[in-house]
Amino acid sequence: MKALLKDIASIQMGYSFRSRLQATTLGSVSVIQMKDLTDENIVNCNSLTLTDISKFNENHYVRKGDLIFRSRGLSATSAIVADGPGIAVLSSPLFKIRLTRPDVLPEYLNWFISQLPAQIFLASHAKGTTQQMISKETLEQLEVLLPPLEKQKSIIALATLADDEQRIMKQLAIKRKQYISATLIREARGE
Repeated sequence: MKALLKDIASIQMGYSFRSRLQATTLGSVSVIQMKDLTDENIVNCNSLTLTDISKFNENHYVRKGDLIFRSRGLSATSAIVADGPGIAVLSSPLFKIRLTRPDVLPEYLNWFISQLPAQIFLASHAKGTTQQMISKETLEQLEVLLPPLEKQKSIIALATLADDEQRIMKQLAIKRKQYISATLIREARGE
């Protein structure tokens, strides 16, 4: 089964701050920015910037399970809000994707957006020469493959294992390089 993203989720642009974001340690609202989206496509809620602006309305707030989409730059992918961010809003140019159907898992949609079919679609509709940009209208037209929930869970589990394997292989390669380097240094010293 397939569905357009707009038929399974609401999409909203992040809050546009009129001037530079004024951070304060006494602020009551956290702000999710591009820098808070990790390479693992997760939102890092541990070091969000605080602000004391209070004029946000309910639809600006971000909650656990929302996806944050990078609408500008080299990477047209999303990151999932895996932990409760507390009282948090999203800054523009990021988009908040909130699922509206219970038969789609946010982890599955987060995975799907970074896969080749979605990436080809998004790249073919990106605008701009120096800075690529994906519009809300383009994102809404993304066609999402929707297997049953059990299959979505299986896909997420396998994708997680594959990501873990890649992380371990990268760590192993670093350790191997360090070991070989240390061995060669000892050889160079004549030890």
